Amino acid sequence: MPDRVFVYGTLMRGFDHPMSKLLSSGADFLGEASCRGRLYMVAHYPGLLHSDDANDVVFGELFRLRKPVELMAALDDYESVGPGHPQPMLYLRERIAVTLADGSVSEAWTYIYNKSVDETKRITSGRFLAP
Repeated sequence: MPDRVFVYGTLMRGFDHPMSKLLSSGADFLGEASCRGRLYMVAHYPGLLHSDDANDVVFGELFRLRKPVELMAALDDYESVGPGHPQPMLYLRERIAVTLADGSVSEAWTYIYNKSVDETKRITSGRFLAP
């Protein structure tokens, strides 16, 4: 299991949320990062969708998990991923390529939104904190 996770919404540092704090305390912040995709405001949180367009970029943060199995299980539960959650699930956990600020590329887990979106709610900047 890869030990890295890319987050782009309420799991980022600075959010006053128990899961954001759990991630920050159980992982090492590797830096700001980005991936190809489109970002949408779903409710009070964002959803990432895949994109084939190289101009579609989503910005977030990359973490290395100290105990990947345990922490990913907690994150999966928070994101309603896995058995026991209503189908279809809100998010799917997938491995994607992310690019760090220095240009290096890493593989990381992230959560891809798994429902339809309203195109008018697209966050064109690709940044949840600065839509």
